[in-house]
Amino acid sequence: MEAYTPAYQITDQIITLISSISEKLGRLAARRGFEAKLHLRRNNKIRSIHSSLKIEANSLSLGEVRDVIEGKTVLGPQKEIQEVKNAYDAYAELASLDPYSLKELKRLHGMMTKNIVEDAGRFRLGEEGVFQGDRCIFMAPPARFVSDLMQSLFDWMKRSKSTVHPLILSAVFHYEFVFIHPFSDGNGRMARLWHSALLTKWNPLFEFIPIESQIEKFQDGYYQAIADCHVDGSSTKFILFMLQRIDEILAEVGTQAELAAENSSQYVKRLLAAMEYDIPYTAGELLSMLQLKSKESLRRYYLSPAIRQGLVQMTLPEKPKSRNQRYVKR
Repeated sequence: MEAYTPAYQITDQIITLISSISEKLGRLAARRGFEAKLHLRRNNKIRSIHSSLKIEANSLSLGEVRDVIEGKTVLGPQKEIQEVKNAYDAYAELASLDPYSLKELKRLHGMMTKNIVEDAGRFRLGEEGVFQGDRCIFMAPPARFVSDLMQSLFDWMKRSKSTVHPLILSAVFHYEFVFIHPFSDGNGRMARLWHSALLTKWNPLFEFIPIESQIEKFQDGYYQAIADCHVDGSSTKFILFMLQRIDEILAEVGTQAELAAENSSQYVKRLLAAMEYDIPYTAGELLSMLQLKSKESLRRYYLSPAIRQGLVQMTLPEKPKSRNQRYVKR
């Protein structure tokens, strides 16, 4: 029997995006500011987890997700808190797992859905559809075909990993996986995790690139690309969608690295090291974190220079002295 090969086309736009992504990765690797910033990499991994879960209707905020990961008490649905813990454990294995192993996929699904679904780590036995809200985009293949379809998909990846560009192979896998919908729950989370795992195998920088945040930002386009590919019988449009999102997030991460590498004063560097991204802090909280006593010293030597450089923003820039003022690291 002829080996299965997914249908897709390589367009000029896809080639251009691959070139742009490769160029951005090269600049990011050369700068080394990104690799050196542990807090920046950690923040991006938390963004990945938060965005991937938010797509699946997890209601916890970015700050609450961070608190769960740090072991702090969070008041929220226990199922959603468990989803965060599971995802953090799964994403911690991005760099070490074998993305070409079907056995590994089942193991990671068991980890991702631990204490949430009864058949964690096992293919579904019932029929499933792919939904965007209340709208069914398409019905997945019958359960009796899932095992063979997944084996064929992984066989194709193993055959093609030396001849198909990883940016294309990972996107094709993502679409095909969503189409097969092999598990009763957690398919979206696993598709995004495995996409990142395949890219991390190619370039280790992808362990800390929050691709999921771009998918969440363009969630309607994500589902539309899947629906269009189902109609077309080809994953070309989904490949294009994902390459656009990866190109955009690399531009954002590149800006992060540039800011991290700037020659800031020792005071600004200390301030940035203490703050997490996208978390609003009061002046009092910053004084405590930096072990300072003088608000004037905080303003003059830490906050004002950081704000001038665009590294920190005020939540109420039009009211700089407001009692409700907060400061956010960008």
